[in-house]
Amino acid sequence: MQSTKHIHLIGICGTAMASLAGMLQLQGHKITGSDAAAYPPMSDMLAELGIPVHEPYAEINLEPRPDLVVVGNAISRSNVELEYVLDTRIPFCSMAAILHDEFLMGRESLVVAGTHGKTTTTSMLAWIYEVASRQDEAWAPSFLIGGVAENFGNSFRVRAIGDGKKRQPFLIEGDEYDTAFFDKGPKFLHYFPDAAILTHVEFDHADIYVDLEAVKTAFKRFVNLIPRRGRIVAFDGSTNVGECVAKAFCAVERYGFDPASNWHVSELRHDEFGTQWKLARGGVHFADLKVPMAGEHNALNATAAAALAAGQGVPLEAIQEALASFKSVKRRLEVRAEVGGVTVVDDFAHHPTAIRETLRALRERYPGRLLWAVLEPRSNTLRRNVFAAALVESLALADRVVLAAVFRSESIPVQERLIPEEIVASLNGAGTPAIVAADADAIVAVLTEQVREGDVVAIMSNGGFGGIYEKLPRALAALESRV
Repeated sequence: MQSTKHIHLIGICGTAMASLAGMLQLQGHKITGSDAAAYPPMSDMLAELGIPVHEPYAEINLEPRPDLVVVGNAISRSNVELEYVLDTRIPFCSMAAILHDEFLMGRESLVVAGTHGKTTTTSMLAWIYEVASRQDEAWAPSFLIGGVAENFGNSFRVRAIGDGKKRQPFLIEGDEYDTAFFDKGPKFLHYFPDAAILTHVEFDHADIYVDLEAVKTAFKRFVNLIPRRGRIVAFDGSTNVGECVAKAFCAVERYGFDPASNWHVSELRHDEFGTQWKLARGGVHFADLKVPMAGEHNALNATAAAALAAGQGVPLEAIQEALASFKSVKRRLEVRAEVGGVTVVDDFAHHPTAIRETLRALRERYPGRLLWAVLEPRSNTLRRNVFAAALVESLALADRVVLAAVFRSESIPVQERLIPEEIVASLNGAGTPAIVAADADAIVAVLTEQVREGDVVAIMSNGGFGGIYEKLPRALAALESRV
């Protein structure tokens, strides 16, 4: 787009859409947007940028008539704004398409894909490049991340394309979810990576993928986009990942705990300061690495970021410094409050495997403390019963479980719908005390009555969860003030 335009984003509060809004604003465009409901952290970011967000969806939000509308992938036919766009023939496109055309063209596209760990790994990679740029401006990254990277304080950055011989890096989280109502292919197929990371491949997004084979097909197509001169750094602990990269035309470097892998993690250890490990490259010691975060999964995320960066030529010193100073991502094991000796942690949970790794990491970080798991089944995966057994297994890692009602359960067919009471019955039967509480207010009432000094409360949802992240600390503080 060579001229300034008025661009309206339908579904602007999604993490990628909000970031795109900021990126387009930096190009000088007038940006407006709308959503069903706005909640932090993206609503806060949009407010800071001065981008107006209209709630709820309505035709009037498209007045004055925009030059272009970006339709979020959560928007479907019957949305009043989308129907107005179609009726009045306002030009529209998807987030992924405009991202490719306006920001990836002319830059080196480095994509982080996988069922788990994308946001944290992309954030780590961006911080590695940022630290490296202190010595050489050529490493300075543009990026788009599906969350707020705390080292940067936001989820995006766009560097001007210079006239140097080396293409400037653009680091992007590659989502396998579909692109838009008119483009049902995965978003990451628009990003045409020069190099990539593949963290995990599991069955997920049960609303759009019929089974694991369909998920693997999407990732195989992603791998097939990488040119022969490119590279892919792939996790070695997953047969699904191995299958997806088996026919790659580019070099494939495996990372993980297999001594035969290109990047071998060993001597992993945790303490109150974080996680440390040794990393070998091609059987030869490469580096001692550390991150100030708990969890084996975070060590693997950091290893993937280090491996891709090193292969692109980033100096080892920058990699080590960046990982040691990495501050995590909003809503990833984020401590939201410590009140009366109770620690309240926020984590973006969307899948039983992610829940398992979150609870394992909290066990490592807070040994000996009673751990509560408070879960809202909100993602399209968790709202379905296909993962019921795996969900029970993951939640059993906690000492106490509180399960909310399924978010918008009426939109899930009855035969596919998760039944929280069945999950709770299975947990209680296996020895993990669990209850169902309908909403955030009911959960806060339960917790304020039962939590004790020293407890850790992990609140897990991929949405606003009825404001529980603010309500619980307030209730605990009020309780403490009366003691």
